[in-house]
Amino acid sequence: MSGFVAALLGARVPVIAEVKPTDGRGAALLGARSPVELAGAYEAAGAPCLSVVTGRWFGGSPRLLADVAGRSGLPVLRKDFLTRDRDLVATRELGASAVLLTAGLLPRSVLGSLVDKALGLGLTPFVEVTSEAEIAAVRHPADCVIAVNNKDIRGREQGVPDLARSERLLPAVVATGCPCPVSASGISRPEDAARLLGAGFAGVLVGTALLRAPNLATWLAEVPR
Repeated sequence: MSGFVAALLGARVPVIAEVKPTDGRGAALLGARSPVELAGAYEAAGAPCLSVVTGRWFGGSPRLLADVAGRSGLPVLRKDFLTRDRDLVATRELGASAVLLTAGLLPRSVLGSLVDKALGLGLTPFVEVTSEAEIAAVRHPADCVIAVNNKDIRGREQGVPDLARSERLLPAVVATGCPCPVSASGISRPEDAARLLGAGFAGVLVGTALLRAPNLATWLAEVPR
């Protein structure tokens, strides 16, 4: 079991807390906080893992990942739209523990090759899916995180989230043997996170809601396990 998965499965509050400078519409999310300060606040509040967005859509960059991974003691996921082996090598060099692979944007053969490459580099493949067909395309599911995205990435995740998608697809994810199903995006309230964890997800990934919370520690504390 990878360190990223072990940290999430062993957490009291299994929330992957996200660091990103802007939302999909370009609105600033960090305020006066530096990314490293934010990561430290997440860790102090009990988050077991971090997600760092390096995609330009959300104001990210590889340097952002290097800064956070170099200063945090938590396992870090790199979130970006990656398509090549060399992207994964760079991800490992930047200090990440896990890497996002978006099934809906990758041909099945390419997805399988990238899963193999990630595992060979010691990275946990964090495979994002939105349908049963995409779930079926995940190679080595027992060694992956399979994450159901509640939003549409093709619209820069600006649409209305569909948390019911996660609930519909959870049985198919579990059937693969994946030990760590995750629900990602569009989780705006602690009650939403609790609902998904209660349904059987091993973790949830929360970004904008935490970044906009008046007190992120309170938000996390209100998620019952």
